[in-house]
Amino acid sequence: MAGIISVSRTLLAQRRKKLRRQRQMRIIQAIWRTFAIIGLASGLLWVAIQPVWVLKNPKQVVMKSGNQLLSDKTTQSLLVLSYPQSLWRIEPTAIANSLKKQPTIAEAIVRRRLFPPGLNIEIQERVPVAVTQTASGQNQGSGNKKVTIGLLDASGAWMPLEKYTSLNPTKKLPNLRVIGLPKQYCLNWTQLHQALSQSPVKVIEIDCQNPANLILKTELGNVHLGVPGPQLPEQIKVLAQMRHLTAKLNSDQIEYIDLKNPDFPLVQMNQKDQKLTPKIPKNI
Repeated sequence: MAGIISVSRTLLAQRRKKLRRQRQMRIIQAIWRTFAIIGLASGLLWVAIQPVWVLKNPKQVVMKSGNQLLSDKTTQSLLVLSYPQSLWRIEPTAIANSLKKQPTIAEAIVRRRLFPPGLNIEIQERVPVAVTQTASGQNQGSGNKKVTIGLLDASGAWMPLEKYTSLNPTKKLPNLRVIGLPKQYCLNWTQLHQALSQSPVKVIEIDCQNPANLILKTELGNVHLGVPGPQLPEQIKVLAQMRHLTAKLNSDQIEYIDLKNPDFPLVQMNQKDQKLTPKIPKNI
C-alpha cells in the first residue's frame, strides 16, 4: 500500500511540473506576441510618417473618366486639395463626396496609391440628353432677359454648359432643346424623356414655359400636351400612332396637334384652311 501511495505522489509531482512548464511557455509566447505586435505597429507607423508618403503636387493624382485619362488642368479644376499633406491624412470618402457635388459628376471612387504614392480617382460623368435655355431677369442697361444655357441628363440633373464643355471639349452636344425651367414645370422629366427616347417621332424642342401647357416641337409640327402628368406615356404613344399624319395632310396646313386628351386627339388647322378638326383616329 505504501508503494502505491509513493508512486501516486511522484506522478502528481511530475504532472504539476509539466503544467508549470506549459504555463510558463504560454506566458513567454504571449510576451513575444505582444512585442511582435508592438514592433510591427511601430514599424508601420515609422513607415507611414516618412516623407515619401506625402502628396506633394497635383501630378501625383490620377483621375479617369471611364477609360479616358483627364488632364492635370481638368483634375485640378475638379479637385480641391492642399499640398503638401500626408497621404494617410487624406480621407478618400470625403473627396469622393465633394466630387459628387460637382454638377457634371454622377459617381466618384477615390483610392490611395502606395507605389508610387498618390491618389487614383475614377469618376462617372453625367451624360447630357438635352440643351436647356432659360430666360431670367434682365441684362443691365437693356430690357432683354438674361438667357442661361445649360444641359440636362436623363435623370433631370442640370449642368452648366461651361462646366461640361471644359471637361468634354470635343464631344457633340445633344440635338434636343428644352425651353424654360424643367425643374419648375417639367416635373415629369424622367418619364417624358424615357417615352420620347422610344418614340419613332422626332422631337426637336420641348417648351416648358407655360406650366399649363407642355409643347413639343416635332417633325409633325407643334404638339400640345397640356399639364404634364401620368398620361404622358399614353400621349407620346398616340403621337407615335399619328406619325403618318403628314402623308394625309399638308404640314403647312397644321397649326398644332392637340393631345391634351389622348383619347380624343385633335388637329388645329391654320385659319386660312379650316378650323379645329373633329376627332382624329389614333392609327392615322
